[in-house]
Amino acid sequence: MGYVAEPERVNRMRTTENFNNGWYFVKAADMAAAQTMEWEKVTLPHTWNNIDGQDGGNDYYRGTCLYRKGFHRPHFWKTGDRAFLEFNGAAMTASVEVNGKLLKTHDGGYSTFRVDITDVMEEENQIYVAVDNSANDRVYPQKADFTFYGGLYRDVNLICVPGSHFELEKDGTPGIKVTPVIKGKDAEVHVVTWVCGKAERVHFSIEGEMAMDAEVMEGKAEAVFLMRDVHLWNGVQDPFLYTAKAELFAVGEIKDCIQTRFGCRSFSFDKEKGFILNGRPYPLRGVSRHQDRAEVGNALTREMHREDMEIIKEMGANTIRLAHYQHDQYFYDLADEAGMVVWAEIPYITQHMENGRQNTLDQMRELITQCFNHPSIVCWGLSNEITASGNVTGDLMENHRLLNELCHQMDETRQTTMAHVFMLETDSPLIDIADIGSYNLYFGWYLGELSQNDSFFDEYHDRFPNRSIGFSEYGADANPKYQSAAPERGDYSESYQCIYHEHLLDCIENRPYLWATHVWNMFDFAADGRDEGGAHGLNQKGLVTIDRKLKKDAFYLYKAAWSSEPFIHLCGSRYVDRSETVTDIKVYTNQPYVELYVDGKLLEKKEGKRAFGFKVPITGEHLIEAKSGSLSDSIRVRKVDRPNPEYQFAQEGGIINWFDKEDFKPGYYSVKDTMGVLQAHPEAGVIVGKMMEKARSSRGDVAKSTQGNRNLQKMMAGMTLESILKQAKGAITAEQIKELNAALQQIRKAEIR
Repeated sequence: MGYVAEPERVNRMRTTENFNNGWYFVKAADMAAAQTMEWEKVTLPHTWNNIDGQDGGNDYYRGTCLYRKGFHRPHFWKTGDRAFLEFNGAAMTASVEVNGKLLKTHDGGYSTFRVDITDVMEEENQIYVAVDNSANDRVYPQKADFTFYGGLYRDVNLICVPGSHFELEKDGTPGIKVTPVIKGKDAEVHVVTWVCGKAERVHFSIEGEMAMDAEVMEGKAEAVFLMRDVHLWNGVQDPFLYTAKAELFAVGEIKDCIQTRFGCRSFSFDKEKGFILNGRPYPLRGVSRHQDRAEVGNALTREMHREDMEIIKEMGANTIRLAHYQHDQYFYDLADEAGMVVWAEIPYITQHMENGRQNTLDQMRELITQCFNHPSIVCWGLSNEITASGNVTGDLMENHRLLNELCHQMDETRQTTMAHVFMLETDSPLIDIADIGSYNLYFGWYLGELSQNDSFFDEYHDRFPNRSIGFSEYGADANPKYQSAAPERGDYSESYQCIYHEHLLDCIENRPYLWATHVWNMFDFAADGRDEGGAHGLNQKGLVTIDRKLKKDAFYLYKAAWSSEPFIHLCGSRYVDRSETVTDIKVYTNQPYVELYVDGKLLEKKEGKRAFGFKVPITGEHLIEAKSGSLSDSIRVRKVDRPNPEYQFAQEGGIINWFDKEDFKPGYYSVKDTMGVLQAHPEAGVIVGKMMEKARSSRGDVAKSTQGNRNLQKMMAGMTLESILKQAKGAITAEQIKELNAALQQIRKAEIR
């Protein structure tokens, strides 16, 4: 049975048939190896890393796998038609063979590409696709803090068109490009199409009302519409969309028809007021998103994409950074419809590869070609944390200059940006290449104190008042099973994640010049190189778990700050057993007051904003209820004699909390000394170096690659080893820390004379 295509994808001349069914898969590098293996029947979307890419150990399969599918020549095929296979995501390199002929190889796992199969198609046909996500030095990404899933993980379609048709092959183009330019209350809308085969004219229309014909000249036709009193695409308040349609005429008949949605809006970036949408300040406050799920990997269904968008909307965000690659076109459609402002980027990340320059240009060209018409997108991201693995080289600089030039050649309406790793010096010449900048900062999590986020931006803005700067990543890992009455950096508790984000939210609100801020991350995501915080293969900085079943308490902090939907949330529902006699109760709400009840009796009423704290004496089991008008939420807590060990992140060898109790010999080195002091001593430096190497290994390839970053070393030099070890829980065992300190305590400090 063929797929019944969606109405907007079908017209009288062009037919799209979904090809997701009837595939067979084998984990073999070539056909010779596959001959002795049993092929597994699969339905697309499909990835072979949905399990091993999420279990930790950094040992998931990266290599070549084969897919095959047989099909009959479609009944709607006519002599003279052209047939194309459309792949919307094949990670990372795909080679397509039909009836024994190799037709195309495509490098890049996140963009659409199409293959013309007309000349090899027969009555009965066999497709073979070799998909490869193995390590190499030319196709991005190769080193990053997420799993590089392999597979045909998005839809595959068969498209049949007449010999005269709108362009399909070049860079996966939609065939039509719409550029609206706001002029007062009106909009000048430029529409361009590209044509293959012989044709005389294209009939353009907008909303079926405004219409004009344009002659096809040298394979292109274009028209300009003046739209009076245009209805603006106005973010989450009013994301109004128009539809542009193009009909191709040859020998007096319509041969092909395509259409696209677009939005009319103006935007700019102000160095003091931040983002400006349609002439008014519009603070961009939102999240970043990865495209994977528990046991599904990146092979998401449309229902899953929609659920992600609904969760983001529930929280009240108005912007999404779609990291770190091109996402499914369907999700960009959802962003257009929801009024989300989007940062779109390519996977040029972490480690610059001299042999990868062409691939960055190819992926950027495809991203812009395929995504140009989406009004949600306001900037093109050139790279992310590209200096994490090393220094700024001439080749890296040239790569970025070429990318920046390409973006402006293809799109005069949008700005370019970069997400800089926090170790990059603020006066680096790399920062000046993109139009606007942004920093990924993790003070208060990986190193340093929360207040350093504030001071970083204050100093940056004072020093570079003419630059637009944003906050592209910030976050803290939280495993919801870990709870604490005294949360601290590095304990992976849901409680500390709340403290972290409370501070960062205040930091952001006090700095309106930040053009956009994006929480890292909306959802927990797979990073198979990680093994920390009581979870294998996960980055747990999400505000929602990777299976989308649990919203962490910090989710509701942002909902209180950003959403207009009335609600109230009592934090700590997973913190039932409490050993303290007076416990802290926290409430998040967007209401102006909270009444707290204990066992049905009013304890206290408070007025305030967003986060409300209460001190509650506990003696047994209690029902705690928070109310504001008709809104209410409740939790149960229980007084216990000692802390529940299941709530604490335990290291191998037991929970460690000896830093403040251990006796230290005066005049000798210890974990109380700073990294700079320890590394300056030949013997102590060797001891600490071995410890740091072990700690980095548990954080995956990205952490290991930062070893030579001089600016990071400079930052860490002022931190005590004690502070760093507290963050490294799980990477270094309790016994190893004790042995480390004992070894340092054998080294006498030189006397000051």
